[in-house]
Amino acid sequence: EVQLVESGGGLVQPGGSLGLSCAASGFSFSTSAMTWVRQAPGKGLEWVSYINSRGGSTSYADSVKGRFTISRDNAKNTLYLQMNSLKPEDTAVYYCAAPSAIRPWYWGQGTQVTVSS
Repeated sequence: EVQLVESGGGLVQPGGSLGLSCAASGFSFSTSAMTWVRQAPGKGLEWVSYINSRGGSTSYADSVKGRFTISRDNAKNTLYLQMNSLKPEDTAVYYCAAPSAIRPWYWGQGTQVTVSS
């Protein structure tokens, strides 16, 4: 059974930091590209960041570039998202996902991040 389990969300003040984790199991994590996607209240899904299977290539949405860092540990089957200089507009449910062009994407259940004073 494929599982992606996010953790690390919570309430943080503007300008603060949070680190998200996504523990993967049930599929070949080390050969899968991974991505973070978020959904703000009342809005659609927004792609946040991408990392290739080996971690050597990353990309970010303009809205988070320079503030967020995606990384992975293939030995631990875990994906990470370090979020710094958080803004109220970063408030959203954050999902990790394993994208693919040949099968349905795998999704986690999401973790809530709230940026508020």
